[in-house]
Amino acid sequence: MHRLLLLGCLWLLAAPPASSIFQRPTGTPAPPRLQYLLEPLHPTVHTQRGATATLPCVLRALPRNYRVKWSKVEPANYRENIIIITNGLYHKNYGPLSPRVRLRHSHRYDASLTITDVALEDEGRYRCQLVNGLEDESVSLTLHLEGVVFPYQPSNGRYKFNYHEAKRACEQQDSRLATYQQLYKAWTEGLDWCNAGWILDGTVHYPIINSREPCGGRLLLPGVRTYGARDKQKDRFDAFCFTSALQGQVYFIRGHLSFKEAGQACRNHGAALAKVGQLYSAWKFSQLDRCDGGWLADGSVRYPITTPRERCGGLPDPGVRSFGFPSKEMRTYGTYCFVGK
Repeated sequence: MHRLLLLGCLWLLAAPPASSIFQRPTGTPAPPRLQYLLEPLHPTVHTQRGATATLPCVLRALPRNYRVKWSKVEPANYRENIIIITNGLYHKNYGPLSPRVRLRHSHRYDASLTITDVALEDEGRYRCQLVNGLEDESVSLTLHLEGVVFPYQPSNGRYKFNYHEAKRACEQQDSRLATYQQLYKAWTEGLDWCNAGWILDGTVHYPIINSREPCGGRLLLPGVRTYGARDKQKDRFDAFCFTSALQGQVYFIRGHLSFKEAGQACRNHGAALAKVGQLYSAWKFSQLDRCDGGWLADGSVRYPITTPRERCGGLPDPGVRSFGFPSKEMRTYGTYCFVGK
């Protein structure tokens, strides 16, 4: 009996109170309470390429001799790149974002950052820091671009890119290497691809919806499979690219054209051969739907399907279908052209 009572007392001493589930572990300092900066209502700002986006940063009071510093957090190299510094009266812009940023300053307590003509590389985490001697404080916000992720490989086959070549290849197709968050979101929306590809942080992954033997085996659960960080110079894989809304239009010209004739047909209309990223963007944001294969700028032939049907490849899901890289002399296909606004 005494032993049971002793065990019960030990259990009570060892068991945390119910409220401790919501308490910070002992020894972990609580983050300092913001005194001057207001917590943002929505820490993520959603936008598209070409739009104007504002990241909110509002003060509840103006301390003496303060400054507000905006910076962009670059997780790949653990750096913060300064964008703008203000003391409420004057400001100075820094870095490549300089021509496209300004302070909203809708009232004297407003230090919000406005980015015009949002670019693909603008996505990421931003920090608004109040510099006030020993009482510095900051808020973090995320700029999220709505877009689409697509796998990409060159005409000479799969697994040909080192990291730097993959990065350059995406940029040449009006896109950039996808982040892990973008790839993960694309997987949740149905991206299923067996070839591994580079992403922006230098790691390699592939997203699987339907487990199968050539893609890690049937017993592995669906998910974003990872090879981890790889040698950016020596290791070779495909690329996962990300693009967002277009500042222009993609359209199709019917015909039986060689690659050279396709380019000339676009130029005759004051346009250029569409890039792969531009075709994906038109499919995603403009619901471009054609059953006709057409040349693109990289020499590939593709066509966008938003409403799957039997006579257009027979696949059950929407997507951009590919005929690969046929001979450029072949006169079988039309062409997809792009004209900017």
